[in-house]
Amino acid sequence: MLSRKLLIKLEKFERLSFDDCVELLHSDELPTLGYWANEFLTKIHPDQSSVRTYNIERNINYTNICISNCSFCAFCRSPNSPDGYVLNDEILLSKIAETVALGGKQILLQGGLNPHLPLEWYEKLLRQIKNNFPNINIHGFSPTEIAFLADHFGLSDSETLQRLHNAGLGSLPGGGAEILVDRVRQKLSPNKASTKRWLNVCKEWHKLGGRGSATMMFGHIETIKEQAEHLLKLRNLQDETNGFTSFIPWTFQPNNTKISHIKKTGTWEYLRLLATSRLFLDNFKTIQSSWVTQGLEIGVLGLSFGANDLGSVMIEENVVAAAGTIHRSNEQEFKQTIKNAGYIAKRRNENIL
Repeated sequence: MLSRKLLIKLEKFERLSFDDCVELLHSDELPTLGYWANEFLTKIHPDQSSVRTYNIERNINYTNICISNCSFCAFCRSPNSPDGYVLNDEILLSKIAETVALGGKQILLQGGLNPHLPLEWYEKLLRQIKNNFPNINIHGFSPTEIAFLADHFGLSDSETLQRLHNAGLGSLPGGGAEILVDRVRQKLSPNKASTKRWLNVCKEWHKLGGRGSATMMFGHIETIKEQAEHLLKLRNLQDETNGFTSFIPWTFQPNNTKISHIKKTGTWEYLRLLATSRLFLDNFKTIQSSWVTQGLEIGVLGLSFGANDLGSVMIEENVVAAAGTIHRSNEQEFKQTIKNAGYIAKRRNENIL
């Protein structure tokens, strides 16, 4: 059972401590967590407590070449791999054109840490997209990609972000966060940016007036306490910058990875963390349910555990699919499924990310 001390805090809508977060993540009272998560959601969105949002976008992986060699990734290829690619302009622009034709107003543009692409290539790519599709929001790259580019070309994080912003970058996705604890990062992805560096890239982007999302990939080698540390670091930075628009947690997909022996995290654990994130991240307006990893049925169930957004009708998704998890949907199914769950479906403003 949840402690009386914690229940009193929940009843008063008080800010939760790190120890409170750990207690929630150990709890087996899933219905109780779901109840309080929705109570907190109503407190944060009093005028739209029955609304659940979604978007239409496409995840475009401009390259799969990466030197990070993360043990959890089934998508990326080494620079010498015959399966490595960099999308040419014609293919990339055709993907965006199709997205716009289907009603999309945003693309998620991400790739690997590719040592062969100059910074000017990225700037040219962004300008070309904006010249051809001035109304599309480029939700692009990730803090780990930014850190890599900065180091590779001898620039600061801020200088790199400013150049990409000037070229057309609209918002920064929270990819590459995994678990923001260096013990975990050094084992899973030793060639990636450290916890401090990941947070610094986000901070510098927020200082430039940029907005972006935050993420968490859990259910691999991290502990419950390390999950709580991840959430605390995000909340602390949000207190400082208020630059995060949303938080999206998802579970590690083990198939076809170097750590495929790890058992896939179940629905119970997913919903528990989702509800805990809503209760603990009191300064985040939006918590997103990950139907891409969980399937639409569980994704919609997450809307009753503190999530107020179902993510995007993903026209294309490659990274999770490479790990053997493939779920597809369309806008009509999205809207009907949200309605069947008892909520009002509303197309998201792209600025909410």
